[in-house]
Amino acid sequence: MLTNYMEDGFLENIIDMFKQDKSLYPLIGDMLGDERGRVRLGTVALVEHMRTIDPDAVLTAIPGVAKLLKNPNVAIRGDAAYLLGLIDHKDALPFLSAASKDENELVRKIVKESIIQIENSS
Repeated sequence: MLTNYMEDGFLENIIDMFKQDKSLYPLIGDMLGDERGRVRLGTVALVEHMRTIDPDAVLTAIPGVAKLLKNPNVAIRGDAAYLLGLIDHKDALPFLSAASKDENELVRKIVKESIIQIENSS
């Protein structure tokens, strides 16, 4: 349901849902793993917004997003690395470090930038 709402452009409604129900945060990984680019882009926008409102709740998304660093889709791996950098918490560093030797050069670059982001903000 969330991914279909995101595909249809209901980001504000989804933000309201996340504000009311913290149990939704672990679903961010599933949303980011969607093949539809619009859903992934909306998921990034969701996290950008929610990390300012409820940064502790956003941290619960790290494991679900981190598992996407092994996704066969290069775009999804890159989006996962970017989102972990955006979440900006040291708990993401082990996952990013493990992905630093990704077969794709662009993913490796995003991983490196995310690691630097997190290390510089600590």
